[in-house]
Amino acid sequence: MRKSLFLLIIVGALFFSSGQTYEQQSIIPTLEDKLPSKPLESQLAKLQIPYWGKTISIEERGYYPFVEFLLRKAAHFFIFGLLAIALYSILPRFSYRTVVALFITLALAIGDEYHQSLTGGRTPSSKDVLLDMAGAFTFLIVYRLIQLRFTNRRQKRKPRKSTR
Repeated sequence: MRKSLFLLIIVGALFFSSGQTYEQQSIIPTLEDKLPSKPLESQLAKLQIPYWGKTISIEERGYYPFVEFLLRKAAHFFIFGLLAIALYSILPRFSYRTVVALFITLALAIGDEYHQSLTGGRTPSSKDVLLDMAGAFTFLIVYRLIQLRFTNRRQKRKPRKSTR
């Protein structure tokens, strides 16, 4: 039940978020308030990120909009990674459970971008879908590796049955 609730919370947050305009979601005022000294500005100024045929950088956008851009893209990666794990965890155990979780995550990522296209001031992006899937893939691999590690440890700890 908790796993299903976690999944519903993530999907609900995605639906709510993609239904907001850019202005409603902007965290620039918060960043200006919380980061007045512009930490890591010199390091971030070296970054130039190609996105939608543009180069996104501090020079092009300014410090706070650039940091917001990075946080938004990190949120895509992180949220869809959690979504993939939530989906994986509620699926029954079968051979292709990881692949099915990835395909459902892909469908939800595409649906999320479509929902954004219906929201004023938002632009859907296939690059965001790729970022979403990179997060899903990365989180699932790490999750599966952790599961395998704990499974191997448990098997090593079990005493062997005597055959006498």
